[in-house]
Amino acid sequence: MSERVTEATLQEFEAFIQQHPKGNFAQSCLWGKQKPMWKWEAVISRNAEGEIRGAMSVLIRTMPVTHRPMVYGCRAPVCDLDDPETLRDLLDGVKQIAEEEKAYVIKIDPDVPSSDERFAGYLREYGFRSKEGGKNFEAIQPRYVFRLNVEGKTEEELLAAFTQKTRYNLRVAEKKGVEVKICGEEMVPAFADLMLTTGVRDGFVTRKPEYFTAMLRNLGEHARLYMAFYEGTPIAGTLAIHYGDKVWYLYGASSNAHRNLMPNYLLQWRMIQWALEEKCRVYDFRGVSGDVSEDNPLYGLYKFKKGFGGDFTEFVGEMDYVLSPFAYTLTEKGTALFKELRKTVYLIKNRGKK
Repeated sequence: MSERVTEATLQEFEAFIQQHPKGNFAQSCLWGKQKPMWKWEAVISRNAEGEIRGAMSVLIRTMPVTHRPMVYGCRAPVCDLDDPETLRDLLDGVKQIAEEEKAYVIKIDPDVPSSDERFAGYLREYGFRSKEGGKNFEAIQPRYVFRLNVEGKTEEELLAAFTQKTRYNLRVAEKKGVEVKICGEEMVPAFADLMLTTGVRDGFVTRKPEYFTAMLRNLGEHARLYMAFYEGTPIAGTLAIHYGDKVWYLYGASSNAHRNLMPNYLLQWRMIQWALEEKCRVYDFRGVSGDVSEDNPLYGLYKFKKGFGGDFTEFVGEMDYVLSPFAYTLTEKGTALFKELRKTVYLIKNRGKK
């Protein structure tokens, strides 16, 4: 039987998440602090010796339209994927939380490749169903990512695996005088402004400066803000997270000027170097489109990340355990419409500013 994580077991939970190969910053209690509009809960499962063998945290928030809560386990669960007993234990614990909250759905998007049919089968047997969606960024978390194995690698070995074009663009940034610095909260306004420029240019909604400031505070040493400067002016930036054996590229932004200086290539290399410094196993470039046809507007993002030699990875995607079919249908459709409307209004409002 699983048990609810309390203040007394929080440190033990956090240590387990951080050392497990399936550990993810989004499963950490630190990420719960980053989401103050959500309620954070977690469950653990123990073996016969009393050691944690699996863990799963969820975020809970009342959704618009039906005003029923969604229980969301971002990149959950964290356990041996071939251990159905532990998996069921964790899911039973989360299901109990969902029933107490009167939630309409339990939604998870596991850090599990789509090729793992056995694990997907466990979830289907329990009652989860795959959330239908496109190949772009329709889900909460990206289904398709690039991941670079950096374990035991040297800088020279990694550089050799980059495409010739990527190495060339790296040299361009360095020769042209682009300088990358690790910055603090003082550069958040500049980063947020670059994010707004990028969002308007590429057609997505961006976060407010306060969100990025909170991330640096809540994640502490786990988060870094990298800024690229040219002649003292910030021209691009990224926000990365190191947790456990991975570094994730979380946010990236660039100005419309000086793109010919290739600052984004140098920023990626600096974050990969961070992964090497921390002796990580994986550097995660995060999302790309699953539609890799050259006429896809998102193909440029795919080509950029592919140039660093990572592995194109498809996850099993969003899986939903529906507790109220009526509320589920109504909320899912309503939320999709709301997001599209919000994006349209946001872009119209901000295009005049950039």
